[in-house]
Amino acid sequence: MSKRFHLACPDCGSRITVDAKTGKLLDHSSRPESSPAKPDFDRLLKGLDADRNRAEARFKEEMAAHEDRSRRLDEKFEEAKRRAEAAGLEGRPDRPWDFD
Repeated sequence: MSKRFHLACPDCGSRITVDAKTGKLLDHSSRPESSPAKPDFDRLLKGLDADRNRAEARFKEEMAAHEDRSRRLDEKFEEAKRRAEAAGLEGRPDRPWDFD
């Protein structure tokens, strides 16, 4: 008895039986009705809308995080400036070649 391969048809999704030795098609049974062949256009549009909404929400989150990051960096800079003024460090620091 020859070996047989059972595959799904890439075109219509039905089940195909192929003889391994000869490569001939032995059986081409119809696709079960429970599995849809291809998604319909409306379902694809809903999927695109969901993807677009998800991308927009992610973009808004990242923009908010970027704005928050800018605010935090400004606060840190102001705090460092206050500490420098409190320590009496005003102006530029001395450069090594100015000591000559």
